[in-house]
Amino acid sequence: MKYKTLKDIGDINGKKILVRFDFNVPIQNGEITDDYRIKKSLPTLEFLKQKGAKIIIISHIEGESDSLKPVYEFLKESQPITFCEDCLENGKECVEQLHDGEILLCENLRLYDGEKKNDENFAKKLASLADYYVNDAFSVSHRRHASVVAVAKLLPGFMGLQLEAEVEHLSKAFNPEKPFVFIIGGAKFDTKMPLVEKFLPLADTIFIAGAMAHDFYKAQGLEIGTSRVSDETINLTTLLTHPKVLLPIDVVVSSPRGKQTKKPTDVLKDEKIVDAGEETVALLAERAKDAATILWNGPLGYYEGNFKEATLNLAQVIAHSKAFSILGGGDTLAAISELGLEEKFGFVSTGGGAMLDFLSQGSLPGLEVLHR
Repeated sequence: MKYKTLKDIGDINGKKILVRFDFNVPIQNGEITDDYRIKKSLPTLEFLKQKGAKIIIISHIEGESDSLKPVYEFLKESQPITFCEDCLENGKECVEQLHDGEILLCENLRLYDGEKKNDENFAKKLASLADYYVNDAFSVSHRRHASVVAVAKLLPGFMGLQLEAEVEHLSKAFNPEKPFVFIIGGAKFDTKMPLVEKFLPLADTIFIAGAMAHDFYKAQGLEIGTSRVSDETINLTTLLTHPKVLLPIDVVVSSPRGKQTKKPTDVLKDEKIVDAGEETVALLAERAKDAATILWNGPLGYYEGNFKEATLNLAQVIAHSKAFSILGGGDTLAAISELGLEEKFGFVSTGGGAMLDFLSQGSLPGLEVLHR
């Protein structure tokens, strides 16, 4: 499918551009702790500034802060930017004060009920602020929210530079250079399982880790102790014996006796599988050494519980492989950010769920409204 991009936008000098970015960044004690998504928005921001546009940024944020003010404070160090407390009440007044090439950041979209409801009236109020709409928020483009879908139906809409790059690079997974290794971890079995089935004919190796692997162990009749598993009963008969499908060959368990590495066959009833072991990472390193394409989404262990050694080690392995690598997912991004390896991969997606949906469906609701 062909989409309208910034190359198609024409002369926008003096025009008002409503831009949907994803500035949902982690904040602690009022300070941004990971600015990766903000950095990825800068090429589109600079493009619009150079074109002389009046830029109106809309985004959401969750977590410690329900306000985008910390993002505003961060951006104003390098950008000609002002902040609008309420884009519905005084948005037009704030926009009228913009000069060409200047930026207005509107407050958190999630403070309005109409955002998640994809409410048309809310979308009309947002659209009334601008002449054009640009979506550069891939990570929320799988959601049918007003700022993603409804607004794009009311204004001439275009893909931002990051969104365009996401589609271009993720699409390479549909026709990958071989050997192709697909590594999928984390939980959310119901959303990731369709991907395993879809890529089974395409991939040379599908490695399943994280909580997803526990379902496989359980289906094999192994003891998994208190490990997390899917709430649903899943038929894994075909995959259990498929030669392309690999599981961790050693696991790290946590119990009242502490942390220990053992074979999946040796897990006890009071133990919880929390990570993959060194032998597993070594196995993946062997596959990565010969791979031409590597697609990775999701951690190898209980990352949010600080069991992340295998994930960090795998990131190092892939960073130094010769393969074209495509990575995504929140915990995966956190790992490579912690290691400072962002520039060592072929492409790092800003999305987690959006990446999974795009790979599974080939499109997203936020993209479909931008097609030619």
